[in-house]
Amino acid sequence: MKLNVDRIDSTHSEFPQALNSTEFFQLWLIGRSDLLNERLVGLFCSAKCPGEVILKTYDVIRAIRDAGVAMIGGFHSPMEKECLQLLLRGEQPVVICPAREVQYMRLPFAWRDAIEAKRALVISPFDSRHRQPTAELSERRNDLVGRLAERFFVPHAEPASKTARLCSQLISHGKVVLTLDTHANDHLLHVGANVVRDDNVVDSLSS
Repeated sequence: MKLNVDRIDSTHSEFPQALNSTEFFQLWLIGRSDLLNERLVGLFCSAKCPGEVILKTYDVIRAIRDAGVAMIGGFHSPMEKECLQLLLRGEQPVVICPAREVQYMRLPFAWRDAIEAKRALVISPFDSRHRQPTAELSERRNDLVGRLAERFFVPHAEPASKTARLCSQLISHGKVVLTLDTHANDHLLHVGANVVRDDNVVDSLSS
């Protein structure tokens, strides 16, 4: 089954208000465009994670999945990919943002199944020229996710990494960043991140 790719621009009624007056003036969509109206929780995570972070992250993502919290991310780093696999086994909405075009992208079967079940959306601000992810496209994609999400779950960001700098920028812009309570994330807590509460993960992400 061929999936439709829709294009919307800043004049379209479904174009996200969060992108008004930004460099993003068009989006290509595969799936339910109305998922952009959900209160989205963004996911960012560095490529390298301590073992204790990995185990705790699985617990948080399962709680998010079971509570039906809508999530958005690029799902590119190894931990992010693992999180997406867990999310796609649930019923909650997921918005996936590749760092490339989607018009000619061959979508994984799990993505297609979720799209056909009307609980997933794949979006990209990149036209058909950009068929391979690059560092520059990844940064622009992360900016897009940063604008569309209300708050963020960051299991881990390596000190002095691009992910850590992104977290600092989000916090400086008034966004809520939540992370795990571990010494590996002390630098995130120092710049204003909050701890995801073990006793009630969903409340800490939505309150």
